[in-house]
Order: sequence, then structure tokens, then C-alpha cells
Amino acid sequence: MTAPLTPPHQPPPHDPDRPPPPPPTLGPDGDPITAAEVLQGLLVTLVSAIAGAVLGVLWLNLAPRVLLISDGKGVYLRNSEGEAAIGADGTFVLLALAFGAVAALVVFLARRKGGVPLVLGLALGGVLGSLLAWGLGTYFGPTSDVVAHAKAVGPDVAFEAPLELNLAAAAMLAWPLAAMIVHLALTALFGPRDPEPEPWDQPKAYTQGPGRS
Repeated sequence: MTAPLTPPHQPPPHDPDRPPPPPPTLGPDGDPITAAEVLQGLLVTLVSAIAGAVLGVLWLNLAPRVLLISDGKGVYLRNSEGEAAIGADGTFVLLALAFGAVAALVVFLARRKGGVPLVLGLALGGVLGSLLAWGLGTYFGPTSDVVAHAKAVGPDVAFEAPLELNLAAAAMLAWPLAAMIVHLALTALFGPRDPEPEPWDQPKAYTQGPGRS
């Protein structure tokens, strides 16, 4: 006589009525957002926005100047083939990229776990910081009233044009994009790993040798 391969009180391995396996344990990324994380994101936004003042000062001092000249009737570029206007945009973008990368590194070192509020704080803070830098640079730079400035210095005397961003929309995105990309890369490479879910124990089929007749 042969014993059954499956114990009487255990369902067969491929029983369609068998309940599904338990869901895996959620890691840190699956946890709900806490109030502390929201406050941390707001702090990152505030600090990044304030850091925009430093970016504005650096841009004001490092950006190349566009020189104008007046003949008493009109105002013209002193060097029509110069690339100073493009250089002002490039200087701002390079500085903004550096600020975004440094902000992402500091946030990652301060809180390796990451989180959605921190990423949003980096992005929003980068935009606000870029806007503040743009405003400070143009406000404290040469006056935007070119005609009055030309009259003040007199004809045939070179003077600086207002500090401007010709590609302002793209320049405003340099900081937040750099911050999010660098933070994502650091988190992927060096961030904490979620624990592996425990494997679902599959039922084992018990076999028994042929019984004695």
C-alpha cells in the first residue's frame, strides 16, 4: 500500500484556492511622510534660497561686462563682436550648477535616508535662490537706464551695460536640476539599502516510500 504524497491537512503545492503570499515589508521609501521630514524639506528650501544671495554676489563680480559707448546721438556696443553677453549667462549657469551640486551633497551627508520633502526642498530652494541671485545681480549692477548713463559719462566714453540674463528661463533651472540629479546619484550609489523581503516559505511535499503491503 502506498501513502499519499501530500499530507491530509496541507494543501497541495499548486492549489488554486491557496491564499496569496504575505506582502513584503515596506522599506524607508514606503513609509508615510512625517512632519519632521516636511520641516526638513522647508529648512532646505529656506537655506537654499538664502544661499542665492551668495550666488548673486559671485555673479555680479565674476560675469564679464558688456561695454557701451555713445556718440551723443545714440548708444552702441563698443565691441559688436564681443561675447561678453553670452559670458554673463554662462557664468550664471556654471555657478548655479555648482551651487546645486554642493547643496545636494550637503543634504545627502546630513540625511542619507533622503525623502520626497528633501528633494522638493532642493528643487524649490534652487529656483528661489536663482531668482534672488538674478535680482541682486541686476539691482546692484550697472543701471538699466542706459540713456541716462550715457549722458552722465558723456560721448565717446565707454561704460558698462546692465547685467542681464538673455536665457533667464534656462538659467533658473540649472540649480534645481543639478541638485536633484546629484542627490539622486548619491542616494543610488551610497544611500541605505532597503532590507530584502523574507522569502515566502513554499510548502514542501512530503513523500514516503512504498509501504508494506
